[in-house]
Amino acid sequence: MSEETRRIVLEHSAAGCELRERFFRDEVDKVVEVARVMAVCLARGGKLLFAGNGGSAADAQHLAAEFVNRFLLERPPLPAVALTTDTSILTAIGNDYGFEQVFEKQVLALGARGDVLCAISTSGNSANLVRALRAAREKGVVTVGMTGQGGGEMAPYCDHLLMVPGRHTPLVQEVQIAAGHMLCRLVDYYLFEAVMELTPYLEGD
Repeated sequence: MSEETRRIVLEHSAAGCELRERFFRDEVDKVVEVARVMAVCLARGGKLLFAGNGGSAADAQHLAAEFVNRFLLERPPLPAVALTTDTSILTAIGNDYGFEQVFEKQVLALGARGDVLCAISTSGNSANLVRALRAAREKGVVTVGMTGQGGGEMAPYCDHLLMVPGRHTPLVQEVQIAAGHMLCRLVDYYLFEAVMELTPYLEGD
């Protein structure tokens, strides 16, 4: 093993640790708030929608699976859908209308008032996610963005924005999936460990 390869590994690890620590330190209240919004949605009979492109598409599927199957607790399945998985829908919309509408049309078809759409992007500039977020707002779907530094074009259409303070795509993605895991953990906490903490939010509008 050369010193150069060791340096590459250790520098990546150190940068990732620093970015993760900075994100959770600065955004802890927002992470808790988003988890609470998701838990309220599910407690009221709603569902979670996830969308992203490329590696973020994989993260969307990953997080939907954690909710539908389980995260850490043995608990009932929770309704979550990744809008990245149905190849017939994706290719039909892409072929007939364009790739920019592949998530928008699914949100219009599947989203209902009170549901939550979580759009994942490192740049925040994916046109198909921007359109999906706009469609979600029109339908009364709560919008959550998970982005890199700045929030990009998605930011104005997000009711809640979890912004990783970095621009290096691999590191941003690593922090985003860590944030996603924390959302899973906290939603389970609210729904199955500390229901009383959620009660005031269920009683409100």
